[in-house]
Amino acid sequence: MRNWCDRFGAQFARRAKAVRGKACSTWHLDEVFVKLRGEPYVLCRAVDEHGTELDVLLQKRRDNAAAKRFFRKVLRSHPVPQKIVTDQLRSYPAAKAEVPEPAGVKNLLVKASTRVNNRAEKSHQPTRRRERQMQGFRDPRRTQAFLSRFGPIRQHFALPRHQMKAACHRAELQARLLAWQCWAGVSSLGILQ
Repeated sequence: MRNWCDRFGAQFARRAKAVRGKACSTWHLDEVFVKLRGEPYVLCRAVDEHGTELDVLLQKRRDNAAAKRFFRKVLRSHPVPQKIVTDQLRSYPAAKAEVPEPAGVKNLLVKASTRVNNRAEKSHQPTRRRERQMQGFRDPRRTQAFLSRFGPIRQHFALPRHQMKAACHRAELQARLLAWQCWAGVSSLGILQ
């Protein structure tokens, strides 16, 4: 499975990102601690206002330089947002002031009790689930590569089922499976084209 992910994962993730369109005007930034062989690492994640994962970055530290690195990585592939919602971590406003692109963006620092940054908090759940299934992550480089591919592919198939009728859900899922088969070069019979 790991060899398959290394060989085809990046290509599928690029295609899934291209299909979903451009990001919304509000970003939610959050971080979560992940242990890799007993050492703590910080997994930074950016999602848009609809919960679509924009990017992830696994880092050793949680300081101003790490926040700047994360801003630059996200801005390479997405346009500058109108508003950034973060928790009360002080490194985000400091890094935003030093990186030229988002310097004029409105930054909304939220308290943990207001639940404004709940989109980013909820986006960590699939990663935690996958971490349990894989019995923990081990190597930082492989973890970064896996998570940056896992997010777009998972979101390609994750539909808001509670907001759709059953017939609409089946039709949309069928369309996404056909797109996946097209990317993989597999016909509906399972034969390589």
